[in-house]
Amino acid sequence: MSFEKVTHVIFDMDGLLIESESIYNKILSEIAASFGKVYDLQLKLRILGTPEPETARIAIEALNLPITRDEFLKVYRQRVDEELTNPVLMPGAQRLVEHLHKHKVPIAVATSSAEDSMKIKTQHHKKLFSLFHHIVCGSTDPEVKHGKPAPDIFLVCASRFPDKPDPSSCLVLEDAPNGVRGARAAGMQAVLVPNEDVLEELRKPATLVLKSLLDFKPELFGLPPFNDCN
Repeated sequence: MSFEKVTHVIFDMDGLLIESESIYNKILSEIAASFGKVYDLQLKLRILGTPEPETARIAIEALNLPITRDEFLKVYRQRVDEELTNPVLMPGAQRLVEHLHKHKVPIAVATSSAEDSMKIKTQHHKKLFSLFHHIVCGSTDPEVKHGKPAPDIFLVCASRFPDKPDPSSCLVLEDAPNGVRGARAAGMQAVLVPNEDVLEELRKPATLVLKSLLDFKPELFGLPPFNDCN
């Protein structure tokens, strides 16, 4: 299997760098249950990776909830702020980020989270997140007009590297099929590290599918390989 060489790497955050998806599922399930509704797998896969306003829109429409988007988001964001103050890092995340930074590979984050939410979730991992050149927060960044699966966030993210690389020179690492679709639409290769719930059909657009970031081999994409010291 051969892949195109890349020079820049863009990371998703939730579910890829930090373990937050289980908390999101819990919050959304509880919001649905408060109206006598069920947050099922089909809805979860539709929402996975979307920016917060889109999460609210999809949930309200799919579950026919008798609340406005602003009312939904108020409850949702309050719960996120309460329950996601110190998420653990996903296996292999720190190792890979530190490795790429050490070898001067330009790295950035493209997350659908709002900026305030991102800061709360990363407050205990400031040293690691300081290694990224920049972080684009899709729910609040004015340049990101459309959320994942649109390509906007990835194109904006690439444009903020000092050398403004061509999208084809960027590799995206994602846990969500919506993110992979957005990356591919932006003209980038995309590695998917999905939750086991993600259906086989939704994995197909990915350039490569891995079980964990621990399985990622940078050299497949022309990046410096790990060695015994990493």
